[in-house]
Amino acid sequence: MQKIGKFVVVAAAALSLAACGQDTKTQTAAPAGPPVPSSSAAQANQSKGRECTADDVKTTGKFGEVPTITIPDDCDPPKKLITKDLSEGTGNGAKAGQKLKMNYLLVTWSDKQKLDSSFDRGQTFDLNLGAGEVIPGWDQGLVGIKQGGRRLLIIPPDLAYGQGGQGIKPNETLVFVTDAVSVPTDKG
Repeated sequence: MQKIGKFVVVAAAALSLAACGQDTKTQTAAPAGPPVPSSSAAQANQSKGRECTADDVKTTGKFGEVPTITIPDDCDPPKKLITKDLSEGTGNGAKAGQKLKMNYLLVTWSDKQKLDSSFDRGQTFDLNLGAGEVIPGWDQGLVGIKQGGRRLLIIPPDLAYGQGGQGIKPNETLVFVTDAVSVPTDKG
């Protein structure tokens, strides 16, 4: 996976451990008859009738604090990248080619579980924006974030890990709260 770069190196151990502790459910052929309405697997794959928006996903915490993310049960994961500034920050917005220092919390949509957090490690995650070092959802979703800003990113599978890997399930939507700890200032 060439586009995951340093993010996976930092998070691989946490992702692998998280994957080891999860129940894996395999589907087998069901006997003939009507579907059982209370099946959680059937309900999870059933459309809720509308795509979620940024306002449907609830977050808590201010910049620098460990956030929480609550994913709703009454709408489907969005099919396009969604970004929402939770706090504005100051200075110039981040541009491709700049080195950013970020903190983040990652929750997976399908099971609503925390999968990774730089807040827990007490160390920022550094990246060169737009250089393909991270998933495309980060390279696109962090453009314009300002130092001291907190941003919600809801990233569909095609801008994340697609068919899965590194502890991420296939076709998983990822939800991040990101804090821009450092965004270079323009000179001149």
